[in-house]
Amino acid sequence: MCVACRSSDRDQERVQPVDIIRVQGGNALSGTVHVSGAKNSALKLMAATLLAPGVTTLENVPNISDVHVMGKVLKGLGCSIEVADEHTLKIDTSSADSWEAPYNLVAKMRASTAVMGPLLGRFGRAKIAMPGGCNLGARKIDMHILGLEALGVSFDTQHGYIFADAEDGMHGTVVTLEFASVGATENLIMAAVRAKGTTIIDNAAREPEIVDLADMLNKMGAKIEGAGTPVVTIEGVDELHPVTHRVIGDRIEAGTFIVAGALAAGEDGIDITGFNPHHLGMVLKKLEIMGIDIERIPDGVHVRRAERIAPVDIQTLPFPGFPTDMQAQVMVLSALADGNSVITENIFENRFMFASELVRMGAQIRIESHHAIVRGVDHFSGAQVVSPDLRGGAALVVAGLVAEGETDVSAIHHIDRGYERFCEKLVGLGARVDRVSVPDPSDED
Repeated sequence: MCVACRSSDRDQERVQPVDIIRVQGGNALSGTVHVSGAKNSALKLMAATLLAPGVTTLENVPNISDVHVMGKVLKGLGCSIEVADEHTLKIDTSSADSWEAPYNLVAKMRASTAVMGPLLGRFGRAKIAMPGGCNLGARKIDMHILGLEALGVSFDTQHGYIFADAEDGMHGTVVTLEFASVGATENLIMAAVRAKGTTIIDNAAREPEIVDLADMLNKMGAKIEGAGTPVVTIEGVDELHPVTHRVIGDRIEAGTFIVAGALAAGEDGIDITGFNPHHLGMVLKKLEIMGIDIERIPDGVHVRRAERIAPVDIQTLPFPGFPTDMQAQVMVLSALADGNSVITENIFENRFMFASELVRMGAQIRIESHHAIVRGVDHFSGAQVVSPDLRGGAALVVAGLVAEGETDVSAIHHIDRGYERFCEKLVGLGARVDRVSVPDPSDED
């Protein structure tokens, strides 16, 4: 190809647009927003359908990009999926005939490792690409491997893939997790339901999404006790059968809108519905300490804007502690508080990448190791910011709701991974938020 043609091709590539979220600050929020099904539950429930040959129906599934990726993973394994409506999936695993999850899909999100347990339960083997997802730091799956090895699974890692084999079958045992890992707990539960004998998971994660997974598996015929407590007991069964199951509401999406209401709600406040407030217990407690008026209502909460935000110290911990997925949103609140707050991140070492973007909007934040010292300011200024990850991106949009002027949030593919119709829901509350296409800034000289 001639130089002129190559140059022309490059010029054409440069004008390819990308989507950003543009926020005009200063509009009061009012009305009701209904949250979607929980991303972190739906993905694992989709993986669990592999354990029961036949058609399992999942209701209240969020229409987000991570769900689309998991759907492609299942199709790559030989499953078929019917979209009965926007939020209902009929997943037929009868023809599943592969135990290899391809790199091009698995590398897009870490939750895809959740198919490892079901594949071992269904086929006795699995080949899984190393996980991807948000760039939050090391995502070691050592606990997954150590736990499954205790069940009789052998592992080999080559060329970016994890090979798991249980040709002699899996057997029940006692597994003590070094850390209450959600992913390891879920994978162990899904493998152990088909192991011979009884498996006890000690120091199990207690998140509501794990309870949701256990509830569906028990409907399928599994025998799981103690989900939601530190000790989970699973008695292996010979087979499981398809069911219909409704995904729980997304507590993190709900928490994001609660923070939006605390910052920008009008005089009458806003209602956030479609979730169980008990799933946000520690978050609501901390927000109330900050002076946020939160009232429990059927199927959700009512939130009023805070006239004065008090500083607060938080540290992220496994459930029922403060969730790492709400850290960025509460940092936005803390950045406007009347005083200094300290936020300690104990789960992901790179989660403070968000802070530098919030500083561009006028926040005063100093990072010291895994602590963020946040000095409250009286306002934000609109700016061009980049979404560093899923929750950080949503938090930047929320900050833009109360910033002076206009805020452009780019790299919003992160937000699409976990928030369904995020802009539309905010607009429904009265915000001035648009999803617009602009030339890709990364292509500029």
